[in-house]
Amino acid sequence: MLHIPKTAPPFFHLLAKPTGAACNLDCKYCFFLSKGALYPGSRFRMDNELLETYIRQLLESHRRWPEVTVAWQGGEPTLMGLEFFKLSVEYAEKYKQPGQTILHTIQTNGTKIDDGWASFFKKHNFLVGLSVDGPRELHDAYRVNRSGAGSFDQVMAGWEHLRRHGVDFNILCSVHAANQDYPLEVYRFFRDEQKAQFIQFIPIVERVSASSSPLPNPVRMKWPGSGHPLDARTDRLVTGRSVGAEQYGRFLIKIFEEWVRRDVGKVFVQMFDITLASFIGRYSLCVFSPACGNALVLEHNGDLYSCDHYVEPGYKLGNIKEIHMSELVASDKQRRFGRDKLDRLPRNCRECKVLFACNGGCPAHRFLETPDGEPGLNYLCAGYKLFFNHVTRPMNSMASLLRQGRYADEVMSILYQ
Repeated sequence: MLHIPKTAPPFFHLLAKPTGAACNLDCKYCFFLSKGALYPGSRFRMDNELLETYIRQLLESHRRWPEVTVAWQGGEPTLMGLEFFKLSVEYAEKYKQPGQTILHTIQTNGTKIDDGWASFFKKHNFLVGLSVDGPRELHDAYRVNRSGAGSFDQVMAGWEHLRRHGVDFNILCSVHAANQDYPLEVYRFFRDEQKAQFIQFIPIVERVSASSSPLPNPVRMKWPGSGHPLDARTDRLVTGRSVGAEQYGRFLIKIFEEWVRRDVGKVFVQMFDITLASFIGRYSLCVFSPACGNALVLEHNGDLYSCDHYVEPGYKLGNIKEIHMSELVASDKQRRFGRDKLDRLPRNCRECKVLFACNGGCPAHRFLETPDGEPGLNYLCAGYKLFFNHVTRPMNSMASLLRQGRYADEVMSILYQ
């Protein structure tokens, strides 16, 4: 009989990467393509036996939780082919526990999506995360194919298939040096052209070795056999592709000012939603939660890692073919990883008035020193302060409406008419 450790969390989020770092694009800022060097000689394909093991263990690990998300990411997961995902749905139905509801999600660059894929996604209620960085020129600045050509037309073709089949989709937009100064152009493109109702803005913070050439465009540090940068966690430099800290804050503020006046309740921007939740004391995203450790990554061969930003040898927990994932998630190593986010927070952050909303941000971005010389300051701190301080009044108003059992969209008429 399966034994679930008492220390195992009742739920956790697991990103499965069936193709590992393999991708048909060559996005210039991608932090994950270099992870292929961890598996030299691999075909980067999850086999069917591991697929079944993964789905079974995931559902077994959530016996005390009614809703389970089967989440796929890459690299580019659609490179596995449609039959692989049809089999994943079959396994999910086979191993579903009594009372469980299965949610299927996939993050994709969209270039492989055709009518067959879109029909499958619709039939099985997949939520598709589509990576788009804005209108053509902004998207094509960094999201290129292996020949160096922009991928915009291919992505839009995939989006058109999703739209035609009525597939639910999120836009995942990376914010970087090329689009950071065009927030309204980006937002309006998603809202008006792509008819997106759900949008995520993900800051690109691409670290680089101090031994490389000076900013703003340093030479990227490489692993042997890889054309992409090796994470340099001991250094404080970032590449010229990275979003500026204050620019990220201003990017969010510009979009917020348009959203809060006309789009509340119509367009759901993840950053705004989780900020509002923090104003009523709730946390749903690991980046801004007081602690982390419940968002893990499964590689194509069964290796389980602490986090998507920490797919590195020192953060490998084990392999689910050898140890059940519930034991790995509950391990002292992983629980300590999650607690370190709070335990290593510098004093400067603990005394900050927006700590309740930020909680120090993602540990992967906490590589600067505070004004007092203490390590652990988030690279994006200046931008977070700009944004969270700017939105305090309307967020307090929306939080008050929610506490009264009213709707947050009433803020548009209360504050702005």
